[in-house]
Amino acid sequence: MLTEKEMLDQLRQGEVQLPPLTFRLLEDQLNIWEDKRVDAYIEAKWKRKSARFAVECKALSTPKYFQNSINYLKSLPLPKNVFPMLMMPFLSELQLKELERVGISGIDLCGNGVVVSPGTFSVFRSGGKNRFPSSAAIKNIYRKNSSMVGRGFFVYSDFQSVQDIRATINQRNLLVNRWDKKPMSLSTVSKVLKTMVDDLIVTRAETIRLLQPDKLLEKLSENYSPPVVKKRIRLKISENNKSILKLLSEQSQQLELPLIASGTSSVTRYTVMQRGDLLTVYCPKVEMLLNRLPGSQSDRFPNLELLETDEETVYFDARQEDGFWWTSPLQVYMELMAGDKRDQETAEQLKDLILNNAGVVQE
Repeated sequence: MLTEKEMLDQLRQGEVQLPPLTFRLLEDQLNIWEDKRVDAYIEAKWKRKSARFAVECKALSTPKYFQNSINYLKSLPLPKNVFPMLMMPFLSELQLKELERVGISGIDLCGNGVVVSPGTFSVFRSGGKNRFPSSAAIKNIYRKNSSMVGRGFFVYSDFQSVQDIRATINQRNLLVNRWDKKPMSLSTVSKVLKTMVDDLIVTRAETIRLLQPDKLLEKLSENYSPPVVKKRIRLKISENNKSILKLLSEQSQQLELPLIASGTSSVTRYTVMQRGDLLTVYCPKVEMLLNRLPGSQSDRFPNLELLETDEETVYFDARQEDGFWWTSPLQVYMELMAGDKRDQETAEQLKDLILNNAGVVQE
């Protein structure tokens, strides 16, 4: 990962450009007012026209650093005809548009930038790929097991401590409570939480609080990947749906085997959607169940589908009704969003429910 000194060295050596503009480092590390300082003064030139900028340089391109830098640049008492500029390893098109909106110039090391000197020139260029992926999040905390930290904020939107978050996650994980999965560690929760704070999704002040439920939902959905299914078995059971649920509930208790309806089979618990008679159930060990079910394996008019998976996210925050477990509204939403157009339209109905009830526990 680049340091800020290395970034300024590139600026000094003329390696940072935004055609048709060129930049020249004039001075660096300047105090401009009491505790206020800038990393550099630079000159931007285009033919015979030039303008001067006070540069705030950051080696990390996270949303938190981006927003904090904007706030800092806004607070600077700059001399007349000197304009604020942000420099980062990478600036996305959305970030460039935000800079343009608030009247701050910005350049990166990937050929992207927005530079405005009123009455002199205005340049906007985007599309350069991020050559510094280390400046983004270290790992994808919105996918797989790490995503349970984010999902936990749709159980409670406010926590007193990191320990409380960890306790909630492990308490609402069926595979921890009723199977052989290890509880999530405190260090994992802390690492994920740090990124969520950097992404301005969560704030840590007196409590740890969800700031942007809509952004969190979008992140979880964008990074969702369906569970890996080790085995898929379809059965024709000589029972109606109500009797099948009772049968599965009894076997689940006797075998101490977690069983939970898939998102597509749980959807009618939370919103209106027409679905067939096939009940799809997640199970960590299908073989334990097979010889205890009255019926035969069949792909012809099956009414029960068993999917063997031990991925913890599908079992997280399950909701029990009459002894049987259903996936959470959040898991239903993400499964639908990964489906076809009709599924996605149904997901939009569920989205309002999730956001309106953010932080409201459904027992």
